Amino acid sequence: MRFVLFVSAAAAAIASATPGFAAEPAATTAATAPVTDPARIAAARQTVDYVFPLGTYARLMNGTLDKMMDSIMDSTMKLPMRQLAGLSGVDTEKLGEASMAEIMEIYDPAFKQRMQISTRTMMGEMIPLMTQVEPEVRDGLTQAYAGKYSAAQLGELNAFFATPTGRAYAADSYLIMMSPEVMSKMQAFVPKLMEQMPAIAEKVKAASASLPAPRAYADLSKSEKVRLAKLLGVSEDQLEKDEKAKAE
Repeated sequence: MRFVLFVSAAAAAIASATPGFAAEPAATTAATAPVTDPARIAAARQTVDYVFPLGTYARLMNGTLDKMMDSIMDSTMKLPMRQLAGLSGVDTEKLGEASMAEIMEIYDPAFKQRMQISTRTMMGEMIPLMTQVEPEVRDGLTQAYAGKYSAAQLGELNAFFATPTGRAYAADSYLIMMSPEVMSKMQAFVPKLMEQMPAIAEKVKAASASLPAPRAYADLSKSEKVRLAKLLGVSEDQLEKDEKAKAE
């Protein structure tokens, strides 16, 4: 299970480093007032029709992300087990240089196929959900483009996108960064991430050293225990029993 979670984390890390993956523009440090100029909004909406037409999420997730996940899986499976185990705090001194692929050949010869089926099933279920939010995403993109570019600039962009070359570019502008040619280079990110994770973990630990330690259940006041039980939807007695069982 930990390995599956790691693969998901690695996928997220690579995706966040890949500009074409996120349909939404990067968040800014401060919210800006919505653009209300009708002409500018209309021009921005036309731009969005070119660069993020309805069905973009389906195109992205139906095959493109499968290839990305396969690429991440292949790279991760080749890593020494000691690197993966080190992420969970396990003592790795006695571990050899065997890769996860070699170990899973013994435990689960069908592991790769199992993971591929899992990710493809998950992507298949996510496509209709992501398609549902596309209109809202397009509205957000419209505001983002209207806020970023002037009406004149949007007009120039749309004039280019109206050409055969511009239309071809716009249609794939959010997908091209997920192409196999790019992703093959991004594979190098996974082992580099694994190498740096121990140092990153130490930096996180040092940066948060001044914070108070998390409290145990026994440290909570009566009112806090009552509130916690309500939030969890259990009785106070049941919560007390559960916490005692954990401590034993």
